[in-house]
Amino acid sequence: MQPENSQPNQLNNPAPVASQATDPVDFGEDIGPDLSTTAGRSEIRKATAASAMGNLTEWFDYGVYAVAVTYITFHFFPTEGGTLMALGTFALSFLVRPLGGLVWGPLGDKLGRKHILALTILMMSLATFFIGILPTFEQVGVLAPVLLVLLRMIQGFSTGGEYGGAATFMAEYSPDKKRGFFGSFLEFGTLGGFALGTAVMLGFQVALSDEAMMDWGWRVPFMMALPMGLIGLYLRNKLEDTPVFQELEERGEVQESSSLRTLIRGYWRPMLIMSGLVIALNVVNYTLLSYMPTYLEGQLGLDPKASLMVILVGEVAMMAVIPFAGSLSDKVGRKPLWFASLIGLFVLALPLFWLMGKSFPLAILGFAILGLLYIPQLATITATFPAMFPSHVRFAGFAVTYNVATAIFGGTAAMVNEAVINETDFLLFPAIYMMAACAIGLVATRYLPETAGASLRGTEIPDAHETGILAGTDPETDAEALVPRS
Repeated sequence: MQPENSQPNQLNNPAPVASQATDPVDFGEDIGPDLSTTAGRSEIRKATAASAMGNLTEWFDYGVYAVAVTYITFHFFPTEGGTLMALGTFALSFLVRPLGGLVWGPLGDKLGRKHILALTILMMSLATFFIGILPTFEQVGVLAPVLLVLLRMIQGFSTGGEYGGAATFMAEYSPDKKRGFFGSFLEFGTLGGFALGTAVMLGFQVALSDEAMMDWGWRVPFMMALPMGLIGLYLRNKLEDTPVFQELEERGEVQESSSLRTLIRGYWRPMLIMSGLVIALNVVNYTLLSYMPTYLEGQLGLDPKASLMVILVGEVAMMAVIPFAGSLSDKVGRKPLWFASLIGLFVLALPLFWLMGKSFPLAILGFAILGLLYIPQLATITATFPAMFPSHVRFAGFAVTYNVATAIFGGTAAMVNEAVINETDFLLFPAIYMMAACAIGLVATRYLPETAGASLRGTEIPDAHETGILAGTDPETDAEALVPRS
């Protein structure tokens, strides 16, 4: 690999469509909403809500499914090893995400971010809704799990464009110097959706008898995804496309066509670095948020309602902190926060997982600390990943890279953890798995270019040394220069 601060090799980058514009453009100036005006502040709030709503809907489904594994197992996989098959179905949806990224990403770079996001949120919410009305194995036999798998694959395919598109949309709408702050609300939607899914399931478990919950109560939360998706669709249709993409269109620099081979050949370096970061991010993410209910109940013997309380308390604590972490990254840079998070998780994962197995209060404490250590990564995804690619391939570069790494290491995290624990009875394996992923993330962060404050405009890879918080500093000494700038 090249040193972390060297400029990316552009020799093999695919040339953009020849620009029809002749006037020079100052790519160091924001072109998005003017936050000094009422209209500008209103526009950025609408863009934030429209982006976050898709994430909330997506993670509402994950939150409900993670808690509903027991019901899914009973109704769709009523055989030995059913829990593992239910978790495998969860993982299977992730295997389709790279295909979604390959389809939606180039379309988003060609047709615009807004149009793709309208389609993906509709597909995603419909697939989740139909899970709630599926017939069971007892009613239609093997057709039931087949239909469940099909719907999870549709959900995964749409999510392959949803997340990359929403992050790109939010990053390109945000002012350069506040991209971390506004981008963090996309992940606020992630946590909000998961917490809402968990809370809704908990509410139904408290309000209904065990028999009613097993019979029909588990279905209702899945069905709630449809109205949530329609709200998101309405919000997105009320907005114009991002200012960055509109400028790209005006200058005739929209990528007319692209292939995976061209993308890899031109941008293999940011794709490789981002893959390492995503491995760390998603092993931690899906271990903490998706697998934890199964782990606390099935492996540690915690009462189901108590395990959900552990998750909810931790997620609320994470939601309270996430905007502050995003804002901090605008001042000190993205890399210091990633280093702090990865090192903290690597050092403390093992003792904190051990602590969670001791008692209910210590389970809450251990999970909350793990969640807070994870926040610096989560809060800066939207600010960090889209900025690793130039605007004419940003959607595709993000969507393909993120979804391939997520499919391999994110969606399988719950299944891997469960399978290894069942085989070895080693209850601390999830901590070891997280530590290994964080080690990979630390190597990737070493080579991550700093982009805090950099402009996302144009067809060059953003660089904080040119228009960001490191402007005017020597690239060879930027580690010392990562301090707040007035």
